[in-house]
Amino acid sequence: MSKPKSPRKVGEKEALSVGTQIRGSAQKLGLVAALIRNKPVGDAMNILAFSTRAMAVDARKVLASAIANAENNHNLDVDALVVSEASVGKSIVMKRFATRGRGKSTRILKPFSRLRIVVREQQEEEA
Repeated sequence: MSKPKSPRKVGEKEALSVGTQIRGSAQKLGLVAALIRNKPVGDAMNILAFSTRAMAVDARKVLASAIANAENNHNLDVDALVVSEASVGKSIVMKRFATRGRGKSTRILKPFSRLRIVVREQQEEEA
């Protein structure tokens, strides 16, 4: 008696990777995610590698994980993969305090974000 197998969270020709605790705001990570949506994975990796935004480093790690999941776990063709979904959400927020003048203090919020990347095997249409 074992636990029943959980259903797949994505389609048959898709692979998923989630970065759960990426340090930075969801707004900044959303700008990076918008750069790679609906792009082939080779182009998306190059865009993230040469992007000047700091969040691109973590996004590139999550994308590389999604590509590896597609290749190793689902036997998909890496050359035909396309980033079908790149969604961003909020995660935890660390709360810190900074001392200020006259015995006061100020709250500092250090947000974390979640990045969910789904890659899909795209069939090339022949013209």
